[in-house]
Amino acid sequence: MRKSNIRISVILLICCIIYFPSCTVRSTLLVGRPAAEYIPKAPDYSDATLWVTYDGDSTGTGADIFYIVSTWEKDWMTSDGAVCHYADVWNAEHRARMSIEMDKAGAYMSQGNRFFAPFYRHTTIEAFETMNEDTISHRTRVSMHDVFEAFDYFQSHRDTNRPLIIAGFSQGGKATVELLKHISEEAYSKLAAAYVMGYKVTPEDTLQSTHIKAARGASDTGVTICYNTVKDVKYVKPVISATCMCINPVNWRTDATPALLHDSITVTLSPEYHVLVVKGYSGSEYHPYKNFINVGDIHSCEPWLYSDCIQANMKVRTDAWRRKRSEK
Repeated sequence: MRKSNIRISVILLICCIIYFPSCTVRSTLLVGRPAAEYIPKAPDYSDATLWVTYDGDSTGTGADIFYIVSTWEKDWMTSDGAVCHYADVWNAEHRARMSIEMDKAGAYMSQGNRFFAPFYRHTTIEAFETMNEDTISHRTRVSMHDVFEAFDYFQSHRDTNRPLIIAGFSQGGKATVELLKHISEEAYSKLAAAYVMGYKVTPEDTLQSTHIKAARGASDTGVTICYNTVKDVKYVKPVISATCMCINPVNWRTDATPALLHDSITVTLSPEYHVLVVKGYSGSEYHPYKNFINVGDIHSCEPWLYSDCIQANMKVRTDAWRRKRSEK
């Protein structure tokens, strides 16, 4: 190609970039340029299909639980070749996969409570695989925005005289932390507890919001329950479980006193690493994923291994919140 033709091609490309930004969204003309990115349509939380709900509160004495699902999608491609780093809430298959966890969590959390779980454009697993905090923070902005929108809709339509519980697993645990920073003082005043299952709370998080207070026992209210499970402290994954707080959900202690679960599993909190170390449980039903999770850590067990303990504790904290309310 002659130099004049090369100059013309470059000029045309520059014009496309300057005057037609959409060209940069779909363009693959530059060698080595990442594929174009696609962000799915935002949720409309007035649409009932974007919620999983259960009402198990027949006496009216329970709590309203806002549950945030974990990561279920990998990066995927649109029909025109754009890559997407988010779940699509309008995609029935994506909702079906998220529903697996939401239904399972709802089955035990809704006992005596009302359970609400929104579908949201959660960030795909590839962001967390990078183990790069900047990448995770950047990509999860869309996801966290959806969670905030869902919570605000939920809060505006529920009976706010009832106690509130927020719970989330993995990416949902991260969303729980971010949501605690987002909620108003009025909403926080109704918080019985927040459960961060399988994710971290950092010192920076606690400095950013007075709503994030570590639980110290089984019945304190307005607190955050955080835990991560490993077979040995050497398996702590910094991007997920390098946390500044932890409580043992079996005996509700913050020291190294062992607790016996299901008559055969010993759960001991490491005060140094703020994680739960289990003995007598292999977690073999949770297969390793790309040497990232379930490799020495037992990340996928968090909402399920302690479900009986969590279910019982939600009632304890709900009752404690109601007692405090009645005493005012």
